[in-house]
Amino acid sequence: MYKSVYFLLLMSLFCSCSSYKKLVWHDEFDQNGLPDSAKWKMEEGFFHNEEQQYYTKNRTENARVENGLLIIEAKKEKIENKDYDASKKGFKYAYPHADYTSASLTTKGIQSFQYGRIEMRAKLPRGKGVWPAFWMLGANRDQIGYPFCGEIDIMEYTGKEANKIHSTIHYPRNDGTEKVISSGTTLKKRKPFSDFHLYAIEWNKKKIDFYFDRKKYYRFDFTELENQKINPFTNPFYLILNLALGGSFGGTIDDKNLPQQFLIDYIRVYQK
Repeated sequence: MYKSVYFLLLMSLFCSCSSYKKLVWHDEFDQNGLPDSAKWKMEEGFFHNEEQQYYTKNRTENARVENGLLIIEAKKEKIENKDYDASKKGFKYAYPHADYTSASLTTKGIQSFQYGRIEMRAKLPRGKGVWPAFWMLGANRDQIGYPFCGEIDIMEYTGKEANKIHSTIHYPRNDGTEKVISSGTTLKKRKPFSDFHLYAIEWNKKKIDFYFDRKKYYRFDFTELENQKINPFTNPFYLILNLALGGSFGGTIDDKNLPQQFLIDYIRVYQK
């Protein structure tokens, strides 16, 4: 009941100050148990930037809805790598087991979005090694590959930089190679993990604005891409929500810091 009243009050305030007023997709995480499979897929295995966690699928120890929150929990525990294959190249296949578990949720193949206001209210984990993120990839990734599909990092946080929130977009260089250009900023915020905050973008065919709570702190103007062969950001993107450990950006993991939880109150998408 409290959450429903809060939602109505917030909607009233939001609609009075934003041009994005039509709620087209959302998850309020009100149904206890595993995340809603009609809205989310769960990645399984080793993924992305040589991170040390193994993402588990349909395992409430790592991802569950409880008391109106999605809880993504990273743990220190040994688990078998189902993809292990010494004959194959790549980080995904290299290790017979992992020493850490966590979860990654995505709307890939279920729901994608082109423009609008996309927001998450969440409380971050803390401590060295944690790397929670709320981000997006182009829905045509399987067809054209990365970085040509583009990437929008609405929020990234690492425990090694305890007072910084990172927001970045990634896109291909103009030479047709797979080299990546990154544009973004870092917002300094003392102890952002101590409470719930709102992380959002407002995205249209001309630009992407990034928000922390009600503060707009960065704009990427697509005029910067006028000389590019590809502007990925005029295409649909899908959502990704994960809690990584270590890796190329997360840094050294402090085992004494674990387990840690990434708490998500809701995710909402508005359009005009």
